[in-house]
Amino acid sequence: MKKILTPFKNDRLSLKNHLVMAPMTRSRAIDNVPNELMAEYYAQRSGAGLIVTEGTAPMADGVGYPRIPGIYSDGQVEGWKKVTKSVHEGGSKIFVQLMHTGRIAHKDNLPEGGRILAPSAITAGGEMFTDTNGPQEHSEPEALTLEGIKRTIDGHVKAAENAIRAGFDGIEIHGAHGYLVEQFLSPNVNKRSDEYGGSIENRARFVVEMVNAIAESIGKDKVGVRISPYGTFNDQPAYDQEEVHQTYSYLAEQFNEAGIIYVHLSTNPEASEKTYRAIREKYNGIIIQCNGLTSETAEEALNGFADLAAFARNWLANPDLVERIAEGAELNAPKPELFYTPGEEGYTDYPTLKEEVVR
Repeated sequence: MKKILTPFKNDRLSLKNHLVMAPMTRSRAIDNVPNELMAEYYAQRSGAGLIVTEGTAPMADGVGYPRIPGIYSDGQVEGWKKVTKSVHEGGSKIFVQLMHTGRIAHKDNLPEGGRILAPSAITAGGEMFTDTNGPQEHSEPEALTLEGIKRTIDGHVKAAENAIRAGFDGIEIHGAHGYLVEQFLSPNVNKRSDEYGGSIENRARFVVEMVNAIAESIGKDKVGVRISPYGTFNDQPAYDQEEVHQTYSYLAEQFNEAGIIYVHLSTNPEASEKTYRAIREKYNGIIIQCNGLTSETAEEALNGFADLAAFARNWLANPDLVERIAEGAELNAPKPELFYTPGEEGYTDYPTLKEEVVR
């Protein structure tokens, strides 16, 4: 049997297989509240050993996109309880991804009281979709004050506590793809001159403090972080490769010292292999590898670099991905035009192998 389909177990985590469903924004949370449709979607995909939810706002300031869920209100916690219950009934574990979008936002998408905040007041290039007026240029952010940084870290801690209240097995901090955490890490986006800017250690301080604060609150076995070394998504300009290497080597050391349960690595084919090797050498916890894997290349990763293998779009279009991998069956093709629309179409209506036979 393929390793990817066998149970995963170490002294900190037990999963029914080595498959992870990666976080994917789906924009079905009307008024930013998780709902029954979302519970059905995640339940359909509970063949995964571990599910990491779509990016979820830890506070009103972090919403950014239209119709993404939050976990900062009692109503949102109650909505998530339906999701976690449905996934646990399917035998899977589930972590919520805390995603503060920072400067990747538009004011029309924010709930009442929300502000657009970033390390520095530098507007991101590109556009953001809004339900009010379609695509619009990103709004200008405010630079976080030191008090604002503390409030944002505290907001993530409260969101993590809410996640446990909602029945999640843990949380994943989104430190990748150009959102707030990675904005702090980038010398091109973070132009601060205080203790959160300048040196690698200073630029990493925001996420390191956040990781430790959350681990202290809910337990280090319930905390993971997603990173994307060498990533340029969301107007995150590339910077010196050696500095990238040193940044993520330092982070691996800090995450290891914090004792968090996993690092979720979004790989880049243009990245330096020595950085991935350094992360593996310096971090002793679970490494989840994601981005562009097939069942075959996932097997190779699991027999070398990674402990778990994550898939994104393949889960989106194939709720029964485990069965399809086991049988070597053809995969459904995703429908990009329906990725972020509000309804069931392109969300909960992808057929399973059993349904295809019936048809």
